[in-house]
Amino acid sequence: MAPIRQLTYSPPADASAPVEVMSFSRLRELDRGATQRGDFHVLALVTGGAGSVALDFAGRGLGPGDALWVGPGVVHRWLDITSLEGALVLFTPTAPATPSARELTSVPGRAGCWPVRADALPLATAAVEHLQQECSSEDPGPEVLGCLLAVLLARLQPPVSLAPSGDELFRRFQAALERGFAGRHDAGSYARALGVAPRTLSRAALRATGRTAKDVIDERLVTEAKRLLAHDGLTAAQVTTRLGFPDASAFSAFFRREVGVPPGHWQSLNR
Repeated sequence: MAPIRQLTYSPPADASAPVEVMSFSRLRELDRGATQRGDFHVLALVTGGAGSVALDFAGRGLGPGDALWVGPGVVHRWLDITSLEGALVLFTPTAPATPSARELTSVPGRAGCWPVRADALPLATAAVEHLQQECSSEDPGPEVLGCLLAVLLARLQPPVSLAPSGDELFRRFQAALERGFAGRHDAGSYARALGVAPRTLSRAALRATGRTAKDVIDERLVTEAKRLLAHDGLTAAQVTTRLGFPDASAFSAFFRREVGVPPGHWQSLNR
């Protein structure tokens, strides 16, 4: 696999807010078929055709009436967009105007696709069209675009799995984990940084995900290790250093316990 291409959001020169709408035909012109990871959200509504996208190592089919959300930091690759029709909305996490929409877009590493409910689809389509018209107008202003983006998010009705946890402590833990997973592998260190007892943090994780805080940490480490092995082609020793394990033996034992095979073997199957 090719190295991950890092994408940084660069709004159009005349944009009044970090929001823009593009068509799949425009995406076809820009896409290089690369595996990529951006620092912005991509929210797509498919109106025609059939295609697919890879979110990390899972392929997802796309068809009319489907919505797709790729959040900042999510590794993805467009597999087949030849016949897809519809619109993609690109925006930064701070672009939505309402508190609920900003909270929804604040969760790091979220991605998924889902069929939009039949009764909500016409309204979601209208919201995209209105947003596109405003983006094309002379000076819509950030408040207008932010409000319309919040309306679109509400009409698309993302599934519960993509919604932020209602537990404030767990949300703080998620943010801290995203900043510090490379080097901080124990739940106790995160608990201390957040000013709570380890048991309190694990209870918050259990309420939000059904897993302990340590399980959440390990899952994040496995995801990043797979990305480094498959996309960047790093050796197990290099991944050991990148993710802050004490030595290669410790990383190999961790990876084998979580994945079921040694990192070198997994890498050979996923090049």
